Amino acid sequence: MKPLISNTIFKEKNKIYTENPDECKNIKIYNEKLVKIKNKQYRSWNPYRSKLAAAILNGLDVDINQDFNVLYLGAATGTTVSHISDILKKGYIYAVENSAVSMKKLIKVSEKRKNIIPIYSDANHPSRYKSIVPSVDLIYQDISQRNQAEIFTNNIRFYLKENSNAIIMVKARSIDVSLKPKKAYEIISKKLKEKNFKIIEQIDLEPYEKDHQAITITI
Repeated sequence: MKPLISNTIFKEKNKIYTENPDECKNIKIYNEKLVKIKNKQYRSWNPYRSKLAAAILNGLDVDINQDFNVLYLGAATGTTVSHISDILKKGYIYAVENSAVSMKKLIKVSEKRKNIIPIYSDANHPSRYKSIVPSVDLIYQDISQRNQAEIFTNNIRFYLKENSNAIIMVKARSIDVSLKPKKAYEIISKKLKEKNFKIIEQIDLEPYEKDHQAITITI
């Protein structure tokens, strides 16, 4: 198994893995495959269950350092959150979710993963969790709402450090079901450029996710 990105994400053939921490050995989050190599345990990162995994397998150039603080908007039940948690050996992931049902599962995931800070809140109102979340090195958003670009930019203004990156997963049908996906992506990228964000790359998620695109920006 070889490091794919900065010795934090590993690749074997066409699959990627993150290293399971010692306190979570033999614990699965979503029935993922566990692999043991040289006294280390790795969790298979399923691109059909995680948009970030899909983007990485499709060539997304994301560098998540072990000491990063990450703000995750739309954390859901913690599938992708758990893999970012694996990567952050010294940093923290602030996981914002506004569904009570999903939050219960997210809290369970965080019980042994002390670097996950679950936040039950609405990402439309970033000021509500300002007392909890510090300035961060990366913002990751996966929210299927029509105003997802506005949510993204507002949180960036509140929390993202200068010269840092942010990633938004754009669901075309959440923007406008009548539009072709390419047009929906153009609408979001235009809004981001209007906020003076520099777009680094745009990666389609097919065949893992239909009508989705990952957009990475920097400020």
